[in-house]
Amino acid sequence: MIWMILSVILVLIGIAGTLLPALPGLPLVFAGLLLAAWADGFIHVSGWTMMVLGVITALAMAADFLAGIFGPKFAGASRWAVVGAGIGAIVGLFFSLPGLIIGPFIGATAAEYIYRENIGQATKAGFGAWLGLIVGAVAKIAALASLLGIFAVAWLAG
Repeated sequence: MIWMILSVILVLIGIAGTLLPALPGLPLVFAGLLLAAWADGFIHVSGWTMMVLGVITALAMAADFLAGIFGPKFAGASRWAVVGAGIGAIVGLFFSLPGLIIGPFIGATAAEYIYRENIGQATKAGFGAWLGLIVGAVAKIAALASLLGIFAVAWLAG
């Protein structure tokens, strides 16, 4: 019973972490689901199902990582804009959802402007960082829904 409670806690923290960039959300959700399957002796959810969920988790994390890099790069940004977007995301945490949405844009724009002193290019870099953030968030949310959905169906069918 304690393992199931711990697994639910991990999943709930992971769900929050999927929406907040400071926490490794999907890995925590996967760990919680794996713990629940293990605690149940893999009766309801098989090891094969957990392997599929692990692959989905890894692919979503890779997509999020790549979107964060290639969003600004697609816009022609320097690596300083990527760093600025990361700093903006961290600072944005302190300003709730609006901060999470505009923080990377402001950070990338400011860093690119400091680096190139071209407001047009800096704004383009900011939009690229924002686009990368959105693409990564959509990938993580889709993966989260897939993880929870597949696990629930497997549990109910098992």
